[in-house]
Amino acid sequence: MSFANLGLRAEILRAVTDQGYDTPTPIQQQAIPAVLTGKDLMATAQTGTGKTASFTLPILQRLTDGANNRPARVARTPRVLVLTPTRELAIQVEESVRTYGKHLPINSLAVFGGVGINPQIANLRRGVDILVATPGRLLDHVQQRTVDLSAIEILVLDEADRMLDMGFIRDIRKIIALLPKQRQNLMFSATFSPDIRELASGLLHQPVSVDVAARNTAAETVTQKVIETNREQKKELLCHLFATRGWHQVLVFARTKHGADALAKTLEKSGIKSAAIHGDKSQGARTRALSEFKDGKLVALVATDIAARGIDIDALPYVINYELPNMPEDYVHRIGRTGRAGMEGEAISLVCHDERPQLKDIEKLIKRSLERVVIEGFEPSAVAAPRPPQPPRGPRKPQGPGKSLGQKTPAKGGRPQQHHTGSRHR
Repeated sequence: MSFANLGLRAEILRAVTDQGYDTPTPIQQQAIPAVLTGKDLMATAQTGTGKTASFTLPILQRLTDGANNRPARVARTPRVLVLTPTRELAIQVEESVRTYGKHLPINSLAVFGGVGINPQIANLRRGVDILVATPGRLLDHVQQRTVDLSAIEILVLDEADRMLDMGFIRDIRKIIALLPKQRQNLMFSATFSPDIRELASGLLHQPVSVDVAARNTAAETVTQKVIETNREQKKELLCHLFATRGWHQVLVFARTKHGADALAKTLEKSGIKSAAIHGDKSQGARTRALSEFKDGKLVALVATDIAARGIDIDALPYVINYELPNMPEDYVHRIGRTGRAGMEGEAISLVCHDERPQLKDIEKLIKRSLERVVIEGFEPSAVAAPRPPQPPRGPRKPQGPGKSLGQKTPAKGGRPQQHHTGSRHR
C-alpha cells in the first residue's frame, strides 16, 4: 500500500513525498482511513510507529475537504485541539502539522508552560486552525479567557497513558467540559490500563479500535541487553562503553534531575560531548540541547523520563538505561526512542543489585528474559555494597492550579511558538 491509496489530497501527498516517505506504517494504514470517516478512534500504538502522522495527515485532509474547506481565511477560533503531556511532544506534533500541511492554507500553534504566555496570547488572537497544548498551560489560557474552544471539531489525546501518569486527569476533564458535545475524538496510548479504559469509555462514542502491537511489549526492532555491575562502577563503565564502542548518538536515561546533571558532567569530563535535559531546565536550554543532539553536535543526551517524551529522532541507534525506571511501563517508553518506524536499535541497561526487583518487573511486563552480559573489569560483586547516606528530603511543595508537572514559572520574553503553513503565511 502507498499513501496515494489512502485517499489523501495531492497537497498532503506532496508534503509526504518531500519527507521521503512512500509507504504508510501499520498504524497509518489503519488509523488514517478511520479518521477520514469522522468516527472516533482508540489506537494502541507503541512510540516510534508513525503515530503522529497517523492523525495529523487525516486531520489536515478533514479541515480542507469539501464543506469544511476554509482556504479563503484564517479561522479565528481553533477547530482542532491536540493535548499532549509534555512541551517536547507538543513541539513535535506541531512541527508535524507544519511539515505535512506546508502546501495548505492552515496554521497551527503550540502552547505550553516554561515560556512567556503573552506571545502565545498574541498569536491566539490572530487566529489558529490547529492548537497543540499541554493541559496546564491551556487551562491558564482558559482562565485568562484568551482561548475560545467553542468551535473544536476534533479532539486528540496523544499519549493518554502518560497524561494520566502525570496526574492530568482532572485537567483533561475540565478541558473536555469546555468543548462542543458534537466532535470527533481520537485517543492514542502506548498502554491500555484500566484507567485508560475508563477514560475512553466516557470520551469515545462507538470508536474504531486500532491495535498495531501487543500491549505493553517492547519494540521488536530493538535489541535489548542487560549489563550487570555494581552501583559505584556505573559511571566508569558507561565511559568505558563510549570509549570502546565508538558510539556517536546515545540517549541516556537517569532517574532524577540531579542525577542527569551529574552524569552529563561526568561524561563531559571524559571528553564525551553531553548535555542534560529535564523539567528544571528552561525551555530554551531544552530546545537547544535537543537540536544539538539531533544535529550530531552532542554525542550523549542525558534525560529523565518526563523530559524524554516527544524526543523523535530518526534512526537513533542507542538508548542506555543508566538507571532502571521505577515503573516497568517507562522502560517500554524509554527503549521506544530507538528502533523507530522499522529501523533497528539497541537498548542497554546497566543494572546493579538494588535494581534486580525492577528488572524482574520489566521482564514480567514484556514477557521475556533479557540477555545478561558482564564486562571484564566491571563484574558485579557477590553482595551489594551499602547505599551511601541520602540527604533528608524536604516537604513536597504543592503545585498551583493549571501547572504541568515539573513546570517552572514562565520566563519573560519567551519566543512565540506559532508557525503558519502555506506560502501565503510565510
